[in-house]
Amino acid sequence: MQVILLERIGRLGQMGDVVSVRDGYARNFLLPQKKALRATAENLKQFESQRAQLEANNLEQKKEAEAVAEKLSGKVFAAIRSAGDTGQLYGSVSTRDLAEVVTQGGFTIDRNQVVLERPIKTLGLHDVTISLHPEVQVKVTINVARTEDEAERQARGEDVTVIKDEAIEIETFNPDAEFEDEDEAPAADEGEAADEDKA
Repeated sequence: MQVILLERIGRLGQMGDVVSVRDGYARNFLLPQKKALRATAENLKQFESQRAQLEANNLEQKKEAEAVAEKLSGKVFAAIRSAGDTGQLYGSVSTRDLAEVVTQGGFTIDRNQVVLERPIKTLGLHDVTISLHPEVQVKVTINVARTEDEAERQARGEDVTVIKDEAIEIETFNPDAEFEDEDEAPAADEGEAADEDKA
């Protein structure tokens, strides 16, 4: 399907570009979110007549996003989650969880603005990208810990995961050690012992 982009969309194009997208992507995301129009002659005329207004609105939103980005850039937010001794979470931290954590920290963002390549499944400090505007992205750090105390320790650079100190025994192969009882020893050894007694 051919659509006219009403804003910049990563990997697709800039405002005003006519691009080809899959029908499902257009119907389920671009058109309902008012990020694009179907590329018809009528819509092209409508877009051109509103282009100046759309660009002005976009510029204003971008300026607001840049102001928020300045305050948000480099901030650290703590997310308290249950985890095992090795630091593996019971579950994961999703985009919805991250949006709630950042919002509780005083910045209103939506889960759709959180750019997460894969869910967070371990304790520690994780860099997360927040897309405040199609042209404004900012990085924040999410400190995933079991308690507030652990979060503070992690922020100082301490490793809070506990790895149990268990000695790992490395066994080398010894063919004679396979048999615990002498009765189970191979017959060849018994024959050799008998030969030694005769000598």
